[in-house]
Amino acid sequence: MSVKTIRGNLLFWKISAVFASLLLVLALVFVLIGSRFSKSYYMTAHQQLYGDIAGHLATFTQPIKNGRPDTTVTHDIIHSTMVANPSVEVYLLDTLGNITDYVVPQASVHIKKVDMGKVRDWLASEASKRPLGDNPKRPGEASIFSVAPVRENGKVAGYVYAVLASEKQKQILSSLNDDLNFRLALYIFFAALLGAFVVGVVTFFLITDSICSIAGVFKKFQDGDYAARINGYAEGNLGVLTSTFNEMADVIVDNFEKVTATDRLRQELIANVSHDLRTPLSIMQGYTETLLIKGDSLSRAESERYLSIVHDGTKKLSGLVDQLFQYSKLEANVVAPQKEFFPIGELVSDIVSAYQLKAQERNITLQLDVPAALSAVFADISLTERVFQNLLDNAFKFTPDGGKISIALTQTGDSVTARVSDTGVGIAREFQQQIFERYKQADLQAAAGKGMGIGLAIVRKILELHQSSIRVFSEKGIGATFEFELPVNGK
Repeated sequence: MSVKTIRGNLLFWKISAVFASLLLVLALVFVLIGSRFSKSYYMTAHQQLYGDIAGHLATFTQPIKNGRPDTTVTHDIIHSTMVANPSVEVYLLDTLGNITDYVVPQASVHIKKVDMGKVRDWLASEASKRPLGDNPKRPGEASIFSVAPVRENGKVAGYVYAVLASEKQKQILSSLNDDLNFRLALYIFFAALLGAFVVGVVTFFLITDSICSIAGVFKKFQDGDYAARINGYAEGNLGVLTSTFNEMADVIVDNFEKVTATDRLRQELIANVSHDLRTPLSIMQGYTETLLIKGDSLSRAESERYLSIVHDGTKKLSGLVDQLFQYSKLEANVVAPQKEFFPIGELVSDIVSAYQLKAQERNITLQLDVPAALSAVFADISLTERVFQNLLDNAFKFTPDGGKISIALTQTGDSVTARVSDTGVGIAREFQQQIFERYKQADLQAAAGKGMGIGLAIVRKILELHQSSIRVFSEKGIGATFEFELPVNGK
């Protein structure tokens, strides 16, 4: 048996034990409540049935003569009454509540006087609201009773006081109550058990049916159906489970898609890197082999030209490796910009000066437009330099000989706007967002042999670190303009 099964069984037995204990407690409570209400019901019914017995005795007999109990008459009447109805005990009271006569054994009567306040309340109350009174045999124990005044010569000479729940009745009821309580407990227990069983079966069926449905969705998702979702159960604990699973499934599917996209991009990177590195390596390998084989037969001019070609290849490889290294650091979020205030006009002027020779070699006009009064920007100098270098490299890559590349800086409010424009091949609208993705190029044919296509991706990453963004304005065949802002107030 597995640990999971044992835990499940333990949970089942715990729930069963709690449920059984609850049933037993409920049965006991039901018995106590039933016994209490049955006793109350009996007393109320007995009060209604025999509440006027004292009035009948006082009306149809004359238990008091000359202010004294007529023992011969009263004993016969009281004895006959108690024989006919053993639950009744009859007493005669004087006007002060003192007991003057009765037919029960002297030893069993423990009080000689009853509370006349309760007698007066009884006489003044309605039949359904009569109070309890004293029981001469059980001092301190309230009992149902009946009372009626006895009149002689038009005056109240005493009272007939009848206790309607006698000691003998209590003995009989006590013996019967044990059997009644046992049967009542038995009936209530089995009724509660049956009701709980029916309710439990229906409840467990509904719960397990819902759980089975949810488990079926889990199984589908496990088997590869990533579109499987739980429908319904919007409220309660099952609602929480449903929403949690659906959100988790969405996250998993999204992660799958990201992993798939990453793997696809990794394959593209390997292909691009292999292509871009293989070409200069092949050229370098060819010329170094030529130098090794024909070194003695080559003229000095030819040797220097071959070495120059190898040197250019190493520079190109170095640039490619540097681009990869820079982007990998940006992608891993390990680059923290060291921001400071610096004059961006001077930085761009130095960069343009470094590219002038390259522009002259290709007869490209390289123009810079910087206003005289330009605020310093708050940014990382080296990263900002990399942004302009990459944008210029991109412009030189796609601008034909004899074209024009311009850089313009303008200040608007709390930011400086930089624009890098060229008269190159341009970018079609459908490719304008794609060019900022890693290893992507808008025109593969035009970009063949011109790099891996991560220069603009690096630009976007750097500007994101500066809470800025890069925008492109271009049309196919009429050049492109790249634009971004940097803050001047340190925010």
